[in-house]
Amino acid sequence: MSAKQKIAIGADHAGFAYKELLRDFLKDFQVQDFGAYNAGSVDYPDFAHPVASAVESGEFPFGILICGSANGIAIAANKHQGIRAAICWENEIASLVRQHNDANIICIPARFVSEELAKEMVMTFLNTAFEGGRHAARVAKISC
Repeated sequence: MSAKQKIAIGADHAGFAYKELLRDFLKDFQVQDFGAYNAGSVDYPDFAHPVASAVESGEFPFGILICGSANGIAIAANKHQGIRAAICWENEIASLVRQHNDANIICIPARFVSEELAKEMVMTFLNTAFEGGRHAARVAKISC
């Protein structure tokens, strides 16, 4: 993984603190913050869609989305063709979604994981390669 890899990041109000933490943690990467910009109540699709669009366009190879459960942001992001947004709550899952599913957006449930685990999962996600092989044919069947 290039030290200057571009990453798109976004969160709703429930994920705001983790977004700020992760953005600062990823100081060796080129992180673009798509909001939210404070902890006031907002609608998660308003942040999931811009991050997903940035990854979908190819401008960013990876995205990070955070909300309370990660379900809403994952659902919204996965409406975009070419997006494979995966909810991760354990480090092994962060590895497997890259290896087997070629996930390009990690979705973190801020209410259910620690800050340290969130950082660990992000680094695992960013540093794990897609295995291809038998998984490539399966991933190719995802888009409608």
